[in-house]
Amino acid sequence: MFRPVSENEGTEGIGERGRGAAARTPNRRWVRAVGYTLGGVLVIAAVGGGWVYRHLDGNIRSVDIDAALGDDRPHAPVGMPMESAGPSQGPAEGGGALNILLLGSDSRDGEENRRLGGGSPGSARADTAMVVHLAEGRTSATVVSIPRDTLVTRPACPLPDGGTTAAAQGVMFNSAYAVGGPVCAVKTVEALSGVPMDHYLEVDFAGFANLVDALGGVTVELAEPIDDDLSHLHVDAGVHHLYGEDALALARTRHGVGDGSDLGRIGLQQQLVRALLEQVERADLLADPVRLYQVADAATSGLTADTGLDSLEELAGLARSLSGLTPEAVRTVTLPVVPAPFDRNRVVPEEPEAGELWASLLPGAPAVVPEPSGSGVSASASASATVTRPPSVPGAPSVSGPQPLPQ
Repeated sequence: MFRPVSENEGTEGIGERGRGAAARTPNRRWVRAVGYTLGGVLVIAAVGGGWVYRHLDGNIRSVDIDAALGDDRPHAPVGMPMESAGPSQGPAEGGGALNILLLGSDSRDGEENRRLGGGSPGSARADTAMVVHLAEGRTSATVVSIPRDTLVTRPACPLPDGGTTAAAQGVMFNSAYAVGGPVCAVKTVEALSGVPMDHYLEVDFAGFANLVDALGGVTVELAEPIDDDLSHLHVDAGVHHLYGEDALALARTRHGVGDGSDLGRIGLQQQLVRALLEQVERADLLADPVRLYQVADAATSGLTADTGLDSLEELAGLARSLSGLTPEAVRTVTLPVVPAPFDRNRVVPEEPEAGELWASLLPGAPAVVPEPSGSGVSASASASATVTRPPSVPGAPSVSGPQPLPQ
């Protein structure tokens, strides 16, 4: 469900310069609010007895990506000290640089996921992919969205039964998850970027929708109306308070935004992530233990994590380590791409821009702090302001297609 928001209602964080304009700087406290909330969850779990802790902890599904991939991971470039090579083995709690692959998927079987548009039993697709890079000191971050229509070389990936998926060139990025699950998604991102992933987090459709509902919805501002029969989202331009199913539809819509490409949807997804974080702060969950538990139950029920983040304590430790991170220091970008010369409905990384972006996330690279006017898109930024299709390049002489990557 969704409803329009009146002039003065629920517009915290909403820009005052009219539709289509960037909002005022989001509240600096939302990162701390997330950390305090997770800390509060631990307190509630302790006070509520062992059952509460075991229930919330048991909600989280775990995948051992390090064991599956072993040493078959990116190495440091020539000249970089070897102690900086490969994925970090340190704890998520701390101040070291960290790379997290965040996926939104319909991989979970279940009636609710299928009702919300998920795949059939046994199917798996990645609808959203973001690489979250926390720079050394954890006071700045870069969030890179990868369009699922990006054509890549998918490496061979190990399977749980001991088999291996076949390597493939010129395939869509989201096919990696479809054929090999989280392990293949991580390996494909590492092959595409050369950047080691330290951790993995995945949220399914039902988990996202339930989390939004538990928080009381999220407030967003749209510069243009969206009329998309495929995602079942029909909403006018303006400020709206969205609840679970409509927030999920907004994250999934593509045919009702811009030219209908996946790039249009990415702008809305980035907008929703920030709206969700701001709602965590506004909800003041620490003052309402019952609601705090409901939010924690919804969040953990839809979560899959690697073995370094698959517990309440580890997630809370990660959140506490972000206490010095402000919204102004978060850079949200989309992987630079151009239309594929051999399929104009698909895209390929644009070079050298894509390579330069990935290089900025490598161990030892200097932290990139966004300019004040260019940091992130707030919950009220217009979709049109963040959605642009790369220009068509006739003949595409400078386009690099999928390149052979380590198998």
